[in-house]
Amino acid sequence: MKGLRLIIQIVLVIIVIGLAYMLYNSIMEPVRYEQVKKDREEIIKNKLMLIKELQIEYKIINGRYTASFDTLKDFYLNGTMPVVLKIGTNDTLTEEKALELGLISRDTTFIPIKDTLFQNEENFNIETIDIVPFTNGEVKFFMEAGLVDKANFMVPVFQVTCKMEDYLKDINEKDLLDNEVIILTEDDKFPGLRLGSMDEPSTDGNWQ
Repeated sequence: MKGLRLIIQIVLVIIVIGLAYMLYNSIMEPVRYEQVKKDREEIIKNKLMLIKELQIEYKIINGRYTASFDTLKDFYLNGTMPVVLKIGTNDTLTEEKALELGLISRDTTFIPIKDTLFQNEENFNIETIDIVPFTNGEVKFFMEAGLVDKANFMVPVFQVTCKMEDYLKDINEKDLLDNEVIILTEDDKFPGLRLGSMDEPSTDGNWQ
């Protein structure tokens, strides 16, 4: 009889431990999901900001944005940007007056884009600028560029997007991912990260 009672007690303890684990896991599952999503999206946002900086420099030189990552890569590797140098010294007059009097002069020189941009970015690789992180190199950012009519002016715009179903594809909390994608889609929100806009002259991200 004592043996049976001991077995029952052991079984009950196992059941209690199992229920406690299931409760803990149900509480921690969304916490883990949000943390993984936050960590990954921070890395992706940083990469999107590099693309933004490169697009802005490209537009300064070319007057428009580009929808081609190959074009951006070539621009970074082979392009140049103008730098205006001031020659001479002036401590009293305005720069415009000093120029008029010939005390100083300006000279424009061109320096390689790759020698200017992203110098402080550790392990920067222009060849992978189009790859969405956490996708094993299988998924690329989707980039568009064009013009939008604002007050009868055609304004250059661009947009770069990546979907959370791609950069969160390998997580364990798949049901939470699927549910969030459904909710965002039903609310007419993009289910992922988006930089820029094809409808407005904005270079902001949808997280800003």
